[in-house]
Amino acid sequence: MPDFATPLTGGDAAQGTGTQPAATLAVLNVAYPLAPVGPDAVGGAEQVLSMLDRALVHAGHRSIVIACRGSSTSGTLVEIPAENGMLDEAAKRRAQEAHRKAIATARARWPIDVVHLHGIDFDAYLPDDGPTLVTLHLPLDWYPAAALRPTRGDLWLHAVSPSQQKTAPSGARLTAPIPNGVDIQALNLPQPKRDFALVLSRICPEKGIHLALDAAKLAGVPLVVGGKVYPYETHTRYFRDEVQSRLDGRRRFLGPLGFTAKRRFLNAARCLVIPSLAAETSSLVAMEALACGTPVVAFPNGALPDVIEHGRTGFLVDTVDEMAQAILAAPSLDAETCRAEARRRFSLERMISSYMDAYQALAQLGTGRRRLAATP
Repeated sequence: MPDFATPLTGGDAAQGTGTQPAATLAVLNVAYPLAPVGPDAVGGAEQVLSMLDRALVHAGHRSIVIACRGSSTSGTLVEIPAENGMLDEAAKRRAQEAHRKAIATARARWPIDVVHLHGIDFDAYLPDDGPTLVTLHLPLDWYPAAALRPTRGDLWLHAVSPSQQKTAPSGARLTAPIPNGVDIQALNLPQPKRDFALVLSRICPEKGIHLALDAAKLAGVPLVVGGKVYPYETHTRYFRDEVQSRLDGRRRFLGPLGFTAKRRFLNAARCLVIPSLAAETSSLVAMEALACGTPVVAFPNGALPDVIEHGRTGFLVDTVDEMAQAILAAPSLDAETCRAEARRRFSLERMISSYMDAYQALAQLGTGRRRLAATP
């Protein structure tokens, strides 16, 4: 299985090297079928897809995106119907079938060089052939073990952080990670800090929103929660039973925040709180907070200890009591130190360059096969 990340450190991959310019590509990005994509998307996978779509168009490539209705793209959007009711197994099956048909239609209509899948259920609509990249945005033990063992040389799977990569089950075949990055320049909005803590997250049990609400109340600090409650039965029940019951005049739920509102809140908050109980694979929102000069208070789950430097760009805590103390202490940390670490470590350009190199390398595999097939 190839290691396509090793040569990407120079940052020149997207432009090509020497006298051989990078080929113009047609890339088909395929979103998780039940979540819309776009600049205002809530989920990390959807945000990464949106950044790649925009970068492909900016670089002069053809970007095609398959996603549900309500999505917004820079390139060509191929819509599947949006599910309007409860997101149960029947809804998931309908959406997956729509994805299978849309992928086949797109590949028949355009000369696709690379298919790039982002959904946790990618194996339900994985093309049978052709250069294919799968980004594993979520904890690896959430995927079927068999899906992590590709048998084709033109099917590459990768993690989004070294920490996530280390959790790969026995027999998994993954290429080197491509770490996430954020648009640091677009996020920076100099403004005075205000006295509130912030949570930005999907609203579901594994994100532990109720624990942040408890910690903020214990600290006596206002808390703003921005996020989306997707209509899964477990998510709506969690919001009703664990989140709504903890809201009051000083702890508010604002619903999903688009990019402009998110940037404003991230720059103004005294800290971002990440109470996630899941093994976070990367945490785009933590990177975004640091880019805004806002320290992060989090449980040390998954990749978060690699993103946050305890006592310098945030605090890693083990209990609600410790979280409350960290919320109080957060203003003592230096905002410019947070920004400098974001600039040094979480470059969007580096992420884009790595993906472009992967696309070019995969496309070459497809070109070789087409040439072989054309040989009499």
